[in-house]
Amino acid sequence: MAWFFVVLGLVTLLLAGDFLVRAAVNLALRLGISALVVSLTVVAFGTSAPELLIVLSAMADDAPGLAMGNIVGSNTANILLVLGLPALVAGLDTTGFDTKKVFIFMILATVLFIILAFMGPFSWWHGGLMLAVLAAILLDQAWTARRVSRVALTTEDLNGVDTSMPGWKITLYLLFGLVGLPLGAKVLVVNAEIIAREFGVPETAIGLTLIAVGTSLPELATTTVAAIRRQADVALGNVIGSNMFNLLAIIGIAALVGPIPVADKLLRFDLWVMLAASFLLIPFVFFGGNITRIWGAALTLLYMAYLLVVLV
Repeated sequence: MAWFFVVLGLVTLLLAGDFLVRAAVNLALRLGISALVVSLTVVAFGTSAPELLIVLSAMADDAPGLAMGNIVGSNTANILLVLGLPALVAGLDTTGFDTKKVFIFMILATVLFIILAFMGPFSWWHGGLMLAVLAAILLDQAWTARRVSRVALTTEDLNGVDTSMPGWKITLYLLFGLVGLPLGAKVLVVNAEIIAREFGVPETAIGLTLIAVGTSLPELATTTVAAIRRQADVALGNVIGSNMFNLLAIIGIAALVGPIPVADKLLRFDLWVMLAASFLLIPFVFFGGNITRIWGAALTLLYMAYLLVVLV
């Protein structure tokens, strides 16, 4: 039955990802703002829901180390795997989108997180600071959305977009996506853990790899659908926004619940891998490069290498 539920969870993720991308693009069209802004906020928050559930559950079970490892592992997976695999399938044309400012926000959030980690354990004031920084970023995005005027959309921009979609249908798609993604991830992760334990995989390895990848599956599903639909702004915005939410909102909220220690291994290795993975986006953000299939293969292989290091 565990294998059946793994497949069920995967199908739920793919369907929910498709609904969320459709809703995000149509919502952007309806509001007259860019799909990038919607993906940085609504979509990113929705796809980060599994991380929030796992982290709060870990804190309730007195396992704060699992919470920290999940977030760091998920952010690394978001860039190397969540962008790598969809690019390998369809490529991502990112040349038409200005993500410089939000990318800088993501890097600053990552650097702040690392600094606070070395000052750890994370406590309530760390959490308050991170939530305040996130609030400032969201206010900036809201201001940006108000200043951006409606632009003329080309036929390519409207690919997969039903311009006559009623508001109730957009809301329904949005709700199904936001609910279905964490639900599908939960079903998939829980049953994959059962299978992994049957094969004798150590619990620590499960936490660092399986749970991190599992909670990144909503981002992967959403980004894959966006890549297939040629909506790279949703794909890239989803990853950047989700990484900021993971670091600032999820650990910020968890730190208000209780202290979160930082393992030495994270300080020595995993935090720096997360930062290095973030810097790999520089060619696409600042120099107009596309995330081609070759880049997709490279990012995916880098993540496979990271998994080998963690598991060995």
